[in-house]
Amino acid sequence: QVQLVESGGGLVQAGGSLRLSCAASGRTFSVYTLGWFRQAPGKEREFVAAISRYTPTTYYADPVKGRFTISRDNAKNTVYLQMNSLKPEDTAVYYCAAASRPFVLTGVVTSDYYAYWGQGTQVTVSS
Repeated sequence: QVQLVESGGGLVQAGGSLRLSCAASGRTFSVYTLGWFRQAPGKEREFVAAISRYTPTTYYADPVKGRFTISRDNAKNTVYLQMNSLKPEDTAVYYCAAASRPFVLTGVVTSDYYAYWGQGTQVTVSS
């Protein structure tokens, strides 16, 4: 099993920045892909970004390209999501996810690809 704990959410004004962190514990050696998803009220969970644990490969959803950056620190078993130029439409609960599967583009954008999930952290962007 892999446990994921997110932190760093909060309230920020439009145009501001936040950095989310997700610390993994347990059988972390089995994790090959890490991702961030978000879910706004009344909407389905959507893909935000993903990163391979062992290669530089990353991928972003179109709405966040150029504003968000996903990164990881394998020594700390932590994945980050740096969010800049935040917009009110970025308001959502953000979830960290981990998969015991290699990074495959058609897979990493889907929730089913990931076996492990964090509890979520609220991000609210005021206008």
